[in-house]
Amino acid sequence: MNLNEESGDQARTVVKANESGMLINILFNIVVPSLVLSKFSGPERLGPVMAFWLALAFPLLLGVWEFVRNRQTSFFSVFGLLNVALTGGLGFLALDGFWFAVKEGAFPGLLGIGVLVSMKMKTSLVQTLLINDRVVNLRLVREKIALFNRHDEFETLMRRATLLFSLSFFLSAGLNFGLARYILRSAPGTSEFNAELGKMTALSFPVIALPVLVFTGFVLWYLVSGLTRLTALSKEELLVK
Repeated sequence: MNLNEESGDQARTVVKANESGMLINILFNIVVPSLVLSKFSGPERLGPVMAFWLALAFPLLLGVWEFVRNRQTSFFSVFGLLNVALTGGLGFLALDGFWFAVKEGAFPGLLGIGVLVSMKMKTSLVQTLLINDRVVNLRLVREKIALFNRHDEFETLMRRATLLFSLSFFLSAGLNFGLARYILRSAPGTSEFNAELGKMTALSFPVIALPVLVFTGFVLWYLVSGLTRLTALSKEELLVK
């Protein structure tokens, strides 16, 4: 096997691993909890309380498993586990749907604030998540920025991209809150409320995640276009293959 074939095999392996990870996340965070809440909350099955806690167990177990497997955690993993814990706490206190809606909107809102705060740090979250050495040839970018003396323009590009990226989380916050207020109508602790919670979880991907993914893709396009302009590099030279 030559070097090109080996690199191709490695790339295909990475793609398959990423696809597998995405499928597992969708399965544990959306599909299974939705099915448990909607199909097993009746008194003739698990009942609303047991079904609620079982549905929460799946994303919680996935978060713990990923932490054990990778031996590290991330800003977003911590937020995910906190989200599950807070959902469980609200369910335990039997608070009404308004507080679930507040919680659903608060977490992406806090992430958006975190993105803005990261502008004051040495490396912003935009650079960590979108413009890192797995996506962009950073060594070449730094060389070209220094060569053309465009440090100020680069910082302006990063600030604008960070503002746009934060908007994606604020968009998610608004959509989360609105979806929860629209769907969660029944009293907590009932099978009807669990069914509504399952419906909200199932709808969260097409209604919330897809628009946010599109918005994030736009931010990445904006960054890549800006970097090609500042560095005079083509997209082929700029992006890691």
